[in-house]
Amino acid sequence: MSLPVLQRNGDITLGGLFSLHDMVVEPNPSFTTMPPHPQCTRFNFRTFRWMQTMIFAIEEINREGKLLPNVTLGYKIYDSCSTPYQALKAAMELMGTKQVSEVEMVDNHKDMCHGTVSVVIGDGGSTQSLVVARFLGAFHVPQVSYFSSCACLSNKKEYPAFLRTMPSDLFQVDALIQLVKYHDWSWVGVIAGDDAYGRGGATFFANEVQQCGACVALHEIIPKNHAREAMAAIVSRIRSSGAWGLTGIQWLASEAWSTASVLSTPTKYHDILQGTIGLAIRRAHIPGLQDFLLRLHPSNPDASENPFLIPFWEEVFGCRLGVKTAERMQTENDKPQCSGSEDLKTMKNIYSDVSQLRISYNVYKAVYAIAHAIDAMKSCKERIGPLQACPDTTNIQPWQLLNYLKEVVYTNEFGDETMFDQNGDPIAMYDLVNWQLGFNGEMQFRTIGMFDGTATAGNKLQLQENNILWKDNQTMVPQSVCSSPCPPGTRKAIRPNFLYAAMTVWPVELERLAIRPVNSIECVRCLPLFWSNAERTACLPKKVDFLSFSDTMGITLTTVALLGSLCTCGVIFIFSCHISTPIVRANNSELSFLLLFSLTLCFLCSLTFIGRPSDWSCMLRHTAFGITFVLCISCVLGKTIVVLMAFRATLPGSNLMKWFGPVQQRAIITLSTLVQVIICIIWLTVAPPTPQELMPRESAIVILLCGEGSALGFGLVLGYIGLLACLCLFLAFLARKLPDNFNEAKFITFSMLIFCAVWVAFIPAYISSPGKYAVAVEIFAILASSYGLLACIFAPKCYIILLRPEKNSRKHLMSKTNAQ
Repeated sequence: MSLPVLQRNGDITLGGLFSLHDMVVEPNPSFTTMPPHPQCTRFNFRTFRWMQTMIFAIEEINREGKLLPNVTLGYKIYDSCSTPYQALKAAMELMGTKQVSEVEMVDNHKDMCHGTVSVVIGDGGSTQSLVVARFLGAFHVPQVSYFSSCACLSNKKEYPAFLRTMPSDLFQVDALIQLVKYHDWSWVGVIAGDDAYGRGGATFFANEVQQCGACVALHEIIPKNHAREAMAAIVSRIRSSGAWGLTGIQWLASEAWSTASVLSTPTKYHDILQGTIGLAIRRAHIPGLQDFLLRLHPSNPDASENPFLIPFWEEVFGCRLGVKTAERMQTENDKPQCSGSEDLKTMKNIYSDVSQLRISYNVYKAVYAIAHAIDAMKSCKERIGPLQACPDTTNIQPWQLLNYLKEVVYTNEFGDETMFDQNGDPIAMYDLVNWQLGFNGEMQFRTIGMFDGTATAGNKLQLQENNILWKDNQTMVPQSVCSSPCPPGTRKAIRPNFLYAAMTVWPVELERLAIRPVNSIECVRCLPLFWSNAERTACLPKKVDFLSFSDTMGITLTTVALLGSLCTCGVIFIFSCHISTPIVRANNSELSFLLLFSLTLCFLCSLTFIGRPSDWSCMLRHTAFGITFVLCISCVLGKTIVVLMAFRATLPGSNLMKWFGPVQQRAIITLSTLVQVIICIIWLTVAPPTPQELMPRESAIVILLCGEGSALGFGLVLGYIGLLACLCLFLAFLARKLPDNFNEAKFITFSMLIFCAVWVAFIPAYISSPGKYAVAVEIFAILASSYGLLACIFAPKCYIILLRPEKNSRKHLMSKTNAQ
C-alpha cells in the first residue's frame, strides 16, 4: 500500500519529507487477516507550514524564471509521521515505485528508476534523518535536511550524501557552554528527549560543561511515551538534586523548543518558562509567504491533489468535511459538519504566524541551494567545477547534483550566505532569544544577541545584557553554583553520596596552595622547597633545619666538646708540670702526650658535625673523626703492648723490649693511622660525603645533613676503628692481672669496654634517628668514647699527682700490693 503523496511534475523533481503528524497508532494484529495500515495522528501545524514553504520556494523559482530559466522544478512530498520506519518507507517510495503512468514512462530516462527524485529535502528529526541518510547514501542521492542537528550526521563516512541548512549540535553545545561560562554558572542540569538529537546533544553538553569546571546536578532523559510514573520520578529527582525550587530554575533552551508555540502559548507554562534564554535559528521575513499559506481551501481546484489538506482543515476548524479519511475513521465522528465558509484568514495559529520564520527559512534556503546547484550544472564549463566533464543537463544524475551541492556558495536577498563545509554543515549562526511576558499576557521572543560560530574564540557570543529579563522580570543575573564560594585556601571537592559532580568546599592540603582564581577544583602544589602558609593562600620557603650552633642541642654539645678539650689540655698541663715524676715517665710519657693530643682532636672534631653542611664540612667531619680516633686507639694500643711486653721482658732470658722500643711504638702508631688515612683518601676520591636535603612527607621543614656518599667507605672507617678497639681490648684483658701499682692495663680495659659499648649502641641509634638527631647521636658517641678514654686512663694518674703525691714515687710503683 503506497503512502499519501503530494506531488507536481517538473523537469527536475525534488523530494520532500516532513513529519506532518507527531505519532503513529499501531493497529492490534488479529493474525487472521491482513493488518491495516498504521495511522498517523496529532497533526502538526508547524511542520505543515514548513512543507508549504518548500512548495512556495519551488513555485517562486518557477514563476520568476531568473535562476533556472526554461527549467521547471517539481516536487514529491511524503509524511514521515515522526517515526524512523515511516520515514524510511517514504524514502524508498521516493526512489521509485512499481506503478507509473505512461507520461512518466516517456519523461523519465531509461537508466533511471521510474519516479526517482534527484534530491530529497528532509527529514526534520535527527532520528528519522539518520535512517534516511543511510539509505540515500547508498545510492548517492543528496539529502538536505532543514532541522536535523545531531552531530553524528557530520560523519561523511557513514552519511556521504547528507547536507543540511541546520547547524550541527556541536555549535549549539558550544553556544550553550559560552552562555554558562559568561554568567559564571557552575550548577546545571541537563534534560533531553529520548531520541538521537536529545541523547547525543545532552551527553556532549554534559561532558563539555564538566570540563569547564561546572557540576552536572542531574542528567535526565524524558521518555517518548511520557509515562506518568517516569515523569513523576524525573520531577522528584529534579527537586532533590540540590538545585533551586522548580519555579526558580533558569532554563536554557536548545533551538528545538526555543521558539516553540506549543510551550509559549499556553498560559500554564508562563510562570515556569518566563525568563528562558534560548538559541534560535536565524529568522527572516519571506515576502509573499503568508498570503501563500492562507490561500488553501478545500474548494480550490487543486485541493483534491493534496492528501494532507483535509486533515489539516478539519484540525484547524474542528469540523468534518464530507470525505471519508482514514484519520477520521480512527477517531470518533462527533465533529460538526463544515459549513464551507471557513477561512484561514480568520484563524490565528502557529501555521499562519510568520513572525518567527526560522525552520521555514531553513527549508527556503535548502530549496534555493538546490536551485543554485542545478544552475551551476546548467552553466558548466569543461574542466571547471567539481567534475572534470560537464553533466548532461537533460538527465541529471543524483551523484552529479551531490557534487555541485557541496560547492554551492551564494548570498540570498536577505543578505545571508549559504554554503556547506567539508562535513555538509552550514555556517553556524544563532539568535539568542529571551522569553518575556508582554503587557497583553502573551509570551514574546525578544532577540538579545547572537552567536557566530565563525568568529574568534572571544567574540563568538554577543549579548545585550540590558535587554534581558530573568525570572519574575528580574534584571539581576541569577546565581547557580554547586557550592558556596570557596574562600582563599580552600578548593572544591566532590560532594559525598552525589551521583554527579556536586561540589563542596574542602580545605587545601598542607603542601598545596589554592589556585587562582578561587572556586577551582584543582590546587597548585608548592615547589619542593616551599610550603603553604597557615591560610593556604601562598607558598613560603620551607624552614631549613640542621644541627646549628644556635639551637639548644647544638649549644649543649658544643659546650660538652669544648669542656672535654679543656679538660684534656688541663691534663696535658698537669703532666707537663710533673713530667719528671715517676707516674708520668712510666709507660712511655711520649705516648701519653700523643694520646692526650689525639683526644683533644677527638673532642674538637665533633664540632665539625655542628653547623650548616657544606661540601668541605661533610668531607672534613668524617675523615677527621676517622683519623683522630684511629690515632687515639693506636696510642692506647701502643701503651697496652708496652705494658704487656714490659712484664714479659722481666722473665729470665727475655729480650722482647728491644723489639718494642720507642721507635717500634712510633711505627705501630704510624702504620695503624696510615691505613685509616688511605681508606679515607679512597673514600673521598670515589664517593665523598656531600650535603643532602631531606624533605619528610607532609612537613614544612627541609633537613640538611651530610650523606655518607659511600656506605661501604663509611663502614670501612668505622670497622677499622672497631677492629683496633677490639684488639686493644683483647691485649688489655690479657694484662689485667699484672701488678696494679705499675700497670694501667685495668684502666685501659675499662676504657675499651666503654668505647666498644658506646659504638655498638651507636649503630642502631644512628640508623633509627631522624634528621639532625642522627648527627647528634654520632657526636654523642664521639664525646662519650673520648670522655671514657680520658677518665679511665688519665683520671687515676691525675688523682695521684694532685691528691696523693706520696704515691708518686718509684718505690711505690715498683712495690707489690698486699693482694699480690
